[in-house]
Amino acid sequence: MRISIRPLSRGTVFRNWVHAALGAALSLPPLTAALLFAPPRWPVWLRVLGFVLAFAVVTVAMGVPLTARRASVRLANGLLGAGLPAPVDTRGSRWVNRLRTAVWLMPHMVLGGVVTAFSCLAVFGAVVFPAAWWGGEERMAFFGLSLRIGEGWRGMWALLPAVGCLALAAGVTLGGAAVLRPLASVLLGHRPGERLAAVEARMNLLAQRNRLAQELHDSIGHTLTASTIQAAVAVELMGSDPAGARRALNSIEETSRAAMDDLDHVLGMLREERPSTAPRPTLADLGPLVAGVRGAGAEVAVEVDGDLARVPAMVSREAYRVVQEGLTNALRHGGRAEIRLRTTVRGGWLEVELTNPVGTGAPARRRPGGQGVRGIGDRVRLLGGTTHAGVVEIGGGDGGGAGGARWRLLVRIPLRSAS
Repeated sequence: MRISIRPLSRGTVFRNWVHAALGAALSLPPLTAALLFAPPRWPVWLRVLGFVLAFAVVTVAMGVPLTARRASVRLANGLLGAGLPAPVDTRGSRWVNRLRTAVWLMPHMVLGGVVTAFSCLAVFGAVVFPAAWWGGEERMAFFGLSLRIGEGWRGMWALLPAVGCLALAAGVTLGGAAVLRPLASVLLGHRPGERLAAVEARMNLLAQRNRLAQELHDSIGHTLTASTIQAAVAVELMGSDPAGARRALNSIEETSRAAMDDLDHVLGMLREERPSTAPRPTLADLGPLVAGVRGAGAEVAVEVDGDLARVPAMVSREAYRVVQEGLTNALRHGGRAEIRLRTTVRGGWLEVELTNPVGTGAPARRRPGGQGVRGIGDRVRLLGGTTHAGVVEIGGGDGGGAGGARWRLLVRIPLRSAS
């Protein structure tokens, strides 16, 4: 168990005292009910029984609401420095936690009342002694004791008990907080089931954020690459083909607007920390994606072998992002050279192959360890598939045009991975 030593300060003592005072204030409703159910005309044993039962029932009723547990945790963290995690209202431990909150209120109220009473008396004593000396009184009565103070400098000893009273008030306050702090960890902290639920919620949130970050990378990266190439096309056509340049600029406007919508959507999701409900594109949406790449001036040859409708939704969504990232990389590194896209559905597998020519020195820039290829590999690996990326030599007699070095991205994903 790790023991942390907190530096003491006037602020720490004051916060601990406020926590104790709040506990004393919370004890007023159950004390009032207990006194009402213990009238003087009843026998002693019946009065004690009624007092205890009424106090317990009201305390349990105060601790049942979930807001009571949340408030108790916030107060313990802010005033005691307990460092408790936020409450998790799991179905299996809901009522157990509410009873634990009621049990926590007992020492909070009892110790809070004791600390408040002793500290107030001590502060009262710290005020009385100097006041009597300052007022010139030769003697003073304090809790039935008659004390001779003396006049002038001979009465300065009255400052010593005043300092002692203040130290006693601080000591009682810190002692009460030292007792309540471990009790707060036991009664307000997470049980094993809650810790597991909190860890799972945190993992789900991180996974969601990582997925949104990957979505943002794919969408914005593709848009920026396509817009850069379209801007270059517009510059080339500005003098010879103004209409073509205008079409390229219009395409930049449309793709940029779509990218801004994606960016606003993802940032809103990250701020609100809620899961996405917007539909994600699938392989059925490859048409607009390919059209946008062609609009950037690149030649794209598409070949589909098999029924894409057989591809499960999860695989189809991730495969769309793979194609998008692959086309982005082809535009970024291959310019407007011919890009070949082939998708095949056969034998329980989905295969996606993207190739584009590479020039001299390009293989050195197109490393399999790049961020885009790494993101593709992460997606495919989660679905149980494989990824191969690199430069291959393709001969001129394969029916696909001129031979030479081509960059190839080959992805194979099992269709069963979505189940």
